[in-house]
Amino acid sequence: MPTDFYELLDVSRDADAATIKAAYRKLALKHHPDRNRDDPDAEDTFKRLNEAYAVLSDPEKRARYDRYGEADPGVGMGGAANGDIFDIFASVFGAGFATGGSRTGPTRGQPGEDLEARLTITLEQARAGASVPLSVERMTRCDRCDGDQTEPGKEGRTTCTTCGGVGQVRQQAQSLFGTVMTQRACPRCRGAGSVVTDPCTACSGRGRNLRKDTIEVTLPEGIDGGYRLRVPGEGNAGVDGGPDGDLYVYLDLAPHEHFVRDGDDLRYPLEIGPAQAALGSSFEVPTLDGPEVLEVPAGTQHGTEFRLRGKGMPRLRRSGHGDQIVTVHVSVPKRLSRKAREALQAYAEAVGEPIHEKETLLDRIKDVFQKRKRKREEEPDDKVEA
Repeated sequence: MPTDFYELLDVSRDADAATIKAAYRKLALKHHPDRNRDDPDAEDTFKRLNEAYAVLSDPEKRARYDRYGEADPGVGMGGAANGDIFDIFASVFGAGFATGGSRTGPTRGQPGEDLEARLTITLEQARAGASVPLSVERMTRCDRCDGDQTEPGKEGRTTCTTCGGVGQVRQQAQSLFGTVMTQRACPRCRGAGSVVTDPCTACSGRGRNLRKDTIEVTLPEGIDGGYRLRVPGEGNAGVDGGPDGDLYVYLDLAPHEHFVRDGDDLRYPLEIGPAQAALGSSFEVPTLDGPEVLEVPAGTQHGTEFRLRGKGMPRLRRSGHGDQIVTVHVSVPKRLSRKAREALQAYAEAVGEPIHEKETLLDRIKDVFQKRKRKREEEPDDKVEA
């Protein structure tokens, strides 16, 4: 049997959702255990088809499968099947086909609910792939009854009279194959095969209690804000022996005092003065590995970028690191001492750079009085001596 999910369903890798569903329907009908009772491999084949459809019909799982294959723990049924792979078949064909005729006995119980939480991480934590504590309120197994729902020291349970302890009830249904005997979870005991008669006093027979826990979330190296991480088994506890739910953590990246993240690169603004840009100088700049000395050559212009190779973030699920990009910002002083002003004026004269200074109000008043004085001195004296 092919191991690739696309080959298993006999579809191309660019097949759309409708094509995948049609191919699955055809093969699932062909290999359903009810039609192949003499074939010992029929149920395994049917389960494999369901697994392939469960992945390829889910856009997120399909994208991960296309990138990593089944080696990726986030792809495939795994613990996400929630106990009954025949439910996939039921979602396409209807509940009447949900079960195979050979399956009997109590079910595993009710799975715990998945939870969601937000977690703000630092750039350093993302770079190191650190384990970050996260406080979560969740339903956990009762410490007194250990999730059994019954009071310790008492019988606690009796066999369900509706299903006789089997956990399932049978019914007949009409299908494409004629009359088919199907099974579903017992409505009274919900598949457990027994009912609680002496409930636990700590959890009132629920088997779990609300509690605030601290979960250690391990970050992949190079993770960024905006990603969602799945932490298996850290959601609400299951009931009646059902599997625990998962915890989905949405990540936010906290602002950094020095750097701005740009993909795998880190950007750092370096402010220098006009003389440093013109003459060149050495600067100590911070990196996530400690300070580095950067040589800025003479004549460096505003906006010039320098790369510190490998000083950025690890590439997520790939080898290598990004770079740290240092961008030069030439900062012009707003105030100058008289000595500094005279030095700049001398520089401007030396390089032929004209400086047109704006006249102050006092300069304009002085100019007016000087012009009037010159005009009076130039006027002829009309007085005639007797």
